[in-house]
Amino acid sequence: MKILLLGANGQLGWELQRALAPLGELHCPGRAEGADLAEPERLEALARALAPAVIVNAAAYTAVDKAEGEPALAHRINAEAVARLAGVASDTQALLLHYSSDYVFDGSGQDPRDEQAATGPLSVYGQTKLAGEQAIQASGCRHLILRTSWVHAARGGNFAKTMVKLAREREQLRVIADQIGAPTGAELLADVSAHALRALAAAPGLGGLYHVSARGETSWHGYARLVLEEALALGQSLKVRPEAVEAIPSADYPTPARRPLNSRLDCRRFEAAFGLRLPPWESGVRRMLREWLGEP
Repeated sequence: MKILLLGANGQLGWELQRALAPLGELHCPGRAEGADLAEPERLEALARALAPAVIVNAAAYTAVDKAEGEPALAHRINAEAVARLAGVASDTQALLLHYSSDYVFDGSGQDPRDEQAATGPLSVYGQTKLAGEQAIQASGCRHLILRTSWVHAARGGNFAKTMVKLAREREQLRVIADQIGAPTGAELLADVSAHALRALAAAPGLGGLYHVSARGETSWHGYARLVLEEALALGQSLKVRPEAVEAIPSADYPTPARRPLNSRLDCRRFEAAFGLRLPPWESGVRRMLREWLGEP
């Protein structure tokens, strides 16, 4: 089985290189070879020339605030390029695996959203991610769309690393406490993706849209406190103790893009379909920090 992986050097793509390698002949072209979602025509030509059995798109425009000032570029990468990939998949009978976001929802209420919940993105980023989903579904191609939330990895930048850096440098930390979601490891997403692809090879009817995030929930404030607790346990010297992190509302930290307050995802359908149990978010964050910071 020939697999085309896009975004191979990103947080998720790096883990996918490892997880997908045993499944078949893995191709991870770079931008110079045409694997650039900002150039949809070249991307389509690359995909058609390679003719993979599976296209895995782990690339995206993810600068949420910057997207407010670059809506055309965000749409080109997150929607137009995805539509081109879906067209290739439809024409060649390939399977398209694509990753989407909790930002397709408006974040209202307190309950986890399932796959049938009404969407209503608050930001350009969310709108373009939803447009990408819709383009795939409209194409009629074989697909697996995985919506996830709050992705982290030992590789690259993320919220946890920022908290450790700031706690080393500052005397005070103020973190938002009214946005709720589940920090989800890139390695977890990569591993469940590989499981799902194997299952789809045997049962193509399992394709479609699913929610996948780590089990449980927390706020950014709760996330920050756990990160600092673990950093201390790993021997880091911090100026701000976990219990000293101040909880603030989103209104006290305005950003160009609005974020959903409720990013809870109901993942029961995915677990039932693929026979998997998603682990708690805390274990993934601790493991990521140990990999990044090392054992004491």
